[in-house]
Amino acid sequence: MSPHLFPTVSRHALDLARLSGPVILSRAGLMVMMFVDAIMVGRFSTQELAYQAIGLAPLMFVMVTSFGLLMGTLVRTAYKLGAGTPENCGSVWQRSLGYSLFISAIGFTASCFGTEFLILTGQEQNIAAGGGEVILILGYSIPFMLVFITSAFFLDGLKRPKPGMYLMIAANILNLALNWVLVFGNLGLPAMGASGSAWASFGVRVFSAIVIVWYIWNLRDRDVFGIRKRNSRNWSSWAHQRKIGYSAGLSNAIESAAFSAMNIFAGLLGALPLAAFSVAFNNLALVFMIALGIGTATAVCVGNAHGRGDVRDMAYAGWTGLGLTVVIMTVLGLPLILFPDLMAGIFSKDLNLISAATPMIAFLSFVLIADGSQSVMAHALRGRSETWIPAVLHVVSYLMIMIPSAWLLSHTLGRGAIGLFEAMLIASLVSVSLLSARFWWLCRKET
Repeated sequence: MSPHLFPTVSRHALDLARLSGPVILSRAGLMVMMFVDAIMVGRFSTQELAYQAIGLAPLMFVMVTSFGLLMGTLVRTAYKLGAGTPENCGSVWQRSLGYSLFISAIGFTASCFGTEFLILTGQEQNIAAGGGEVILILGYSIPFMLVFITSAFFLDGLKRPKPGMYLMIAANILNLALNWVLVFGNLGLPAMGASGSAWASFGVRVFSAIVIVWYIWNLRDRDVFGIRKRNSRNWSSWAHQRKIGYSAGLSNAIESAAFSAMNIFAGLLGALPLAAFSVAFNNLALVFMIALGIGTATAVCVGNAHGRGDVRDMAYAGWTGLGLTVVIMTVLGLPLILFPDLMAGIFSKDLNLISAATPMIAFLSFVLIADGSQSVMAHALRGRSETWIPAVLHVVSYLMIMIPSAWLLSHTLGRGAIGLFEAMLIASLVSVSLLSARFWWLCRKET
């Protein structure tokens, strides 16, 4: 064993912890909003929770795909910082703002046809109508959401994730207040249920986008990073930034489409299984944000090492991120095994809903480890500027394996909604194995 192994791993673990802590809180803040939305809507009405769940499924596909398309902002910012050219970082952010608005226009257009899409998937008319209204309202917020995300990616790439964390804390407080007013109909306003929660999200995203852009534009060291410097508008001059985003966007699209299909499959089982699946999936998504935060920090560390040309340090950064994720996901999965009924009870007082969701929540602890690990390794590959291979591996894992397995387990074999989570576990194990093998091969090839 190398005498440098322990200090090197310790250094990377501390660096990841320092970076990922604020990033986790920032990314988890996005999920906490959805978690709170689901709790408040679920306590208002189980039927409204079903509308919210089915409405979020296709919209999450649009949003998560967009996040991937903007991933080049983080990777290229970290690379330029590591390469010793910080004055070029501002151009990465400026270009990403216009790009985010272009992507938003496509996403909003798609959201205008939410009801029609849900009807095409075979949903009941009332579920399609309620879910379609949620999709349309949230569609209005897509531009503000993407401006915030690409700006947060920029700050993460600069190794300055704390402002995004503080802003997300404020946004969650605002979201809680707006949900209280709009979902339940307080302060003289009518109770709006799932639609009220969607309007609350719109307000929060407008606030977040305005504040983070103002903050970056007025950074004290803005001149060091070229924040206000005019840059080339030539489309080809930032092709590599977009290329990273194309591959990350495709990977996210594949994974998100597959997970959205899980919601569609759950909806075909009925309103109660759909609501129960939503409760369990919200628990999964909330904890997964921690893995996403570690993955983002891992991408930054790998990107910095890649920018310096330090292959050994790049490998240590990637594997340390994976190890840290496995440990943390294991620890966080324990409460889900031990107290699944309590976790389900947070969302609703409906005993039938709690009973249906409890076994799914208990099973989540296994899914968390595999899904969190594959996400971190995908981020490590993107930090190394790997483009299309992660997307191809996600096609294999999530389109070719998870979707057929989910239908087989949940419908053909009669496993019900828990069969959807069993399919997630199978696909995530395949994904982490393939992504890890690819990262190992790249590191070995370059040493």
